[in-house]
Amino acid sequence: MKDKNEDGHGVFDRARDIINQNPLILPEEKNGIFKLIQVLIEAAEISPNPPNKNTRIKTFTQEINSKDSLMVLVKQQADELDALKSIGMNLTSSLDLQTVLDAVVSEAIRLIRNSRLAHIYLYAHGTLHFGASLNIDGVKNKGFAPPRPNGLTYSVANSGEQIIVEDILHHPLFKDLPPDWAGSMISIPLKFANSIVGVMNLSRTILGGFTKAELRLISLLADQAAVAISNASLHKSVTELANTDSITGLPNRRALDERLQEDIRHAKRMNSNFSVVMMDLDGFKNVNDSYGHVVGDEILHSLFNHLADNIRPTDFLARYGGDELTLIIRDADQGVAEFVTQKIIDLVKEYNPHLPGINNINLGITAGIAIYPLHSKNSGDLLRAADAALYQAKKHHRGSYSVARGMTGDLNPITAPRSNKS
Repeated sequence: MKDKNEDGHGVFDRARDIINQNPLILPEEKNGIFKLIQVLIEAAEISPNPPNKNTRIKTFTQEINSKDSLMVLVKQQADELDALKSIGMNLTSSLDLQTVLDAVVSEAIRLIRNSRLAHIYLYAHGTLHFGASLNIDGVKNKGFAPPRPNGLTYSVANSGEQIIVEDILHHPLFKDLPPDWAGSMISIPLKFANSIVGVMNLSRTILGGFTKAELRLISLLADQAAVAISNASLHKSVTELANTDSITGLPNRRALDERLQEDIRHAKRMNSNFSVVMMDLDGFKNVNDSYGHVVGDEILHSLFNHLADNIRPTDFLARYGGDELTLIIRDADQGVAEFVTQKIIDLVKEYNPHLPGINNINLGITAGIAIYPLHSKNSGDLLRAADAALYQAKKHHRGSYSVARGMTGDLNPITAPRSNKS
């Protein structure tokens, strides 16, 4: 009887080890499985046919192994389907490129155990550009040094094939890495319509290769990511085209309206103000009459971009229409607005187009300034206030600027102290 009990205990211990080593079975489920196995073993031990008892116990052990493997496989496939559903929902919920990139690295960290860092580089015209990153501590989009031309990321981008590095510190593609970078890594191309749109890298804290299940998940993520990135990039290009003036390449009136709304929200949130400057070129009609509209368009492009290159990155310069410009100066009171406007007036006076056969072009600019919320608290009235100030400046002192006075409806612009009347 003792041998029988030892046989039963041995089977139960083996079964318990198998179940306990399976991380896919929840702890609360394991207790129920243990009880069921115990009942089945006891039933086998009290069988009325002793000669077949050892065979039945052995067969039962094999079945436990077989069913456990099947359970792991089914659970694994179910998890992959859930992951694919989650990936699809997260990556198609937005057409904003940065939002998509952030979602991709977040999914990568979530899907692969022992992940340390995931990052994406976008690939276009043979060059990689940083897209997004996320580490296990939740730090996102931390700047990275540009990929080395002979490094891992460019190797994947150029070959279109994934590379798995089982030991980062001892791989020829990596040199002089700090010891805390020990672990493994996978770099996988993001392909859409036979083109490489990016490269995703995922590093882990452990050494060794990736399991077949992990590779399937990473491949699913990469496929979905490539489609999402392509869609978001196309949307960005179309949006930029719709918001860009075709002659100068500057933002157009539509983009100006969107930016005004954004700056109003920013000013309300920060309890700050901003300035709007409406500007009109002086002498441009003579350029068109003397040299034609083709030359006129070239000068507009050259001059307007010259001005755009000389403003702060936080400010916004748009072509309002014809030879008119609108400048939004963020976090600027009247003093700052006047200083910036005078700087632009001086830049136009000094401008020399350097076009073949074009000589003695004299251009100037006249401007009108309105301040949010001093002159208006909405975008339409703010533009009208600046435009009315521009009208007064053009009427009384071209080549200078005026500042609106009072709220919209009581504009009576005043000439700024630094104005140079013509």
